[in-house]
Amino acid sequence: MSRSFSIIVAIAAFLAACSPPQQQQQMTPMAGFVVIKEQPVQLTSELPGRTDPTAVSDVRPQINGIVKARLFTEGSSVKVGQALYQIDPAPYQAAYDSAAATLASAKVKATRYAALLNANAISLQDNDDAQAAYKLALANTEGARINLNYTHIVAPISGRIGASTVTVGALVTANQASALATISTLDPIYVDIDQSSSELLALERAAQMGQIDRGGPLTADVTLTLDDGSIYPLKGKLQFTDVTVDPTTGAVRLRAIFPNPQGILLPGLYVRATINEGVDPHGILVPQLAVGRNPKGEPTVLVVDNQNMASLRLIKTARAVGGDWQVVDGLKPGDKLIVQGLQNLRPDTKVTPMPAQTAPAPTGTK
Repeated sequence: MSRSFSIIVAIAAFLAACSPPQQQQQMTPMAGFVVIKEQPVQLTSELPGRTDPTAVSDVRPQINGIVKARLFTEGSSVKVGQALYQIDPAPYQAAYDSAAATLASAKVKATRYAALLNANAISLQDNDDAQAAYKLALANTEGARINLNYTHIVAPISGRIGASTVTVGALVTANQASALATISTLDPIYVDIDQSSSELLALERAAQMGQIDRGGPLTADVTLTLDDGSIYPLKGKLQFTDVTVDPTTGAVRLRAIFPNPQGILLPGLYVRATINEGVDPHGILVPQLAVGRNPKGEPTVLVVDNQNMASLRLIKTARAVGGDWQVVDGLKPGDKLIVQGLQNLRPDTKVTPMPAQTAPAPTGTK
């Protein structure tokens, strides 16, 4: 048996010596890349906001009296001048009739005395007294007429009217503290938006340095995302930026105005507003999937260098634009950014570069 084993070992050694040596071929990993290019990038921010009426009016009585009728439907739309309440007009009608009668008498007397004065039949003082009495009666009649008109309480503005705080038979008083009802103008409607003062300062600084073309920010379109995630179908316009910073939040108030013909936007509604802040004319966008993080949490990418090595590059990002990051430092036009095969790559290793098969398309603008 020992002889047979020796023969097998000898045969194996002979075959190994006769076979050609097998060479291990070192395969370099594939790296799909895209060439970095500059392009105009629309800069947008999504900020929290709340809706606010463009006009609000509390309806209050200007005379004392008993409410005889409510002439509107709560929650409905009303027009300026539309009748809302009727206050009992009887005492004010009587006061007006009395003032009108006094006026008629005073007018007759003033006319007669003016004629007598021309005939030198009365003294100048008597005529002056008659003319003064007439003017006083005229003023009293006008006051009585105004009070009588105040028994008809009308809408001072157009808009949506809320619930009535009084019912028929209630006693109301002139300039009372509580409003009878409140009217809010909701078409158009304001959206008040809060933006960080640090972000606003950074944008202004970038605009002054020529890094951002802000164009006309006060006419920029604004879009709304409602609380349920749906997009409001109509666009608004940015009206103004406040001149003060809220000391408690460090935010600056922006105001946009939106058409609201269907009444979808109600006062106090929480929304998210997307505003246009300008255009970066030399923007660089990279797919978010191509950006990693180092142990310090800093964003990094892999690029192909002149020796076909995967080189780790530290970058600085500004904001997300769709599915991309806006890069403000660390990359330049012409760099070959690796976007495919990243799971098989390590920094400072040889790669086989090739254009990415389906490079993620930069979104550019929203």
